[in-house]
Amino acid sequence: MTLSPGEAEAMSLHEITVMVNGTVHTARVQARLTLVDFLREVLMLTGTHTGCEHGVCGACTVMLDGSSVRSCLVFAVQAAGSQVLTVEGLAPDPEGMSVLQDSFCELHGLQCGFCTPGMLIAAHDLLQHNLAPTEEDIREAIGGNLCRCTGYKQIVDAVALAAERLSRANAPKGSAGDAA
Repeated sequence: MTLSPGEAEAMSLHEITVMVNGTVHTARVQARLTLVDFLREVLMLTGTHTGCEHGVCGACTVMLDGSSVRSCLVFAVQAAGSQVLTVEGLAPDPEGMSVLQDSFCELHGLQCGFCTPGMLIAAHDLLQHNLAPTEEDIREAIGGNLCRCTGYKQIVDAVALAAERLSRANAPKGSAGDAA
């Protein structure tokens, strides 16, 4: 029995279910479709950028089950049953910004914006585990993300500001971190 090209392609499709930014999505995808392409082309979440497509630049960084990954190196079928957080999911609502995003804007931690989604996810990953990072911690966390515009100073400062703000927000009432 010979299959037509359309039939052969349909047979190579895999149904996956992935929770992205808190919403469950089910789709039929080819085994070779990368997670970044699934996010951008199937779910139309274009905040995650495609850069080098070799895992070097960090533009496609997302959180997969609580760990940052290069979504150009992960197949969508590998993410089946997982939770993915993209830059779109950082904000508390569609009209707002997270503390981290606001800090990037305030301190000009972005210029052209191409690296920004990956930088934000890398910084988010750091701040999930460390609300008092040193400059060295921040530079280590974003070290795998390439930026051609800012020289990293504003990015490091923005992550430090976000950490400070998040630490104050999480401080117990009546502590020294409260504003007078």
